[in-house]
Amino acid sequence: MIIRYTRNTLSDTYLDALRIRQAVFVKEQKIPHTVEIDGNEAYCLHFVYYDDANQALATCRLLPNKDKTEVTLQRMATLADYRQHGIGRQLLQYVIDFSKEQGFEAMSLHAQLPAVSFYESLGLTTVGESFKEAGIEHIHMKKKL
Repeated sequence: MIIRYTRNTLSDTYLDALRIRQAVFVKEQKIPHTVEIDGNEAYCLHFVYYDDANQALATCRLLPNKDKTEVTLQRMATLADYRQHGIGRQLLQYVIDFSKEQGFEAMSLHAQLPAVSFYESLGLTTVGESFKEAGIEHIHMKKKL
């Protein structure tokens, strides 16, 4: 297992992230491509989890806030055939540790409701009421780093 990250939207790592997001969000969840790819792409760090055969299996991105105190986790996705194998957990733990090392004080995200227990198991807590985003029920979650 190796995790790579990039800000370069022309890199192979970024293109691997897009392929995973396309499969999970656009094809599986029917989120429009115009919603999935947004104006924040170039401002984010894009992380990709690769197996030992260098196959990209999971991804997420981090968007720092303007004063660099908090980071927002976005676009967390694992290919369907590789879910329930701990890959998402390994990726998220890596990203949490990375965010701490970079000096961020908190992490937040908008979790799809079925994924809330996954995020809670890594120390995030829900904040407020659920809401619809891209036609899917979400809830805000946060973690002090």
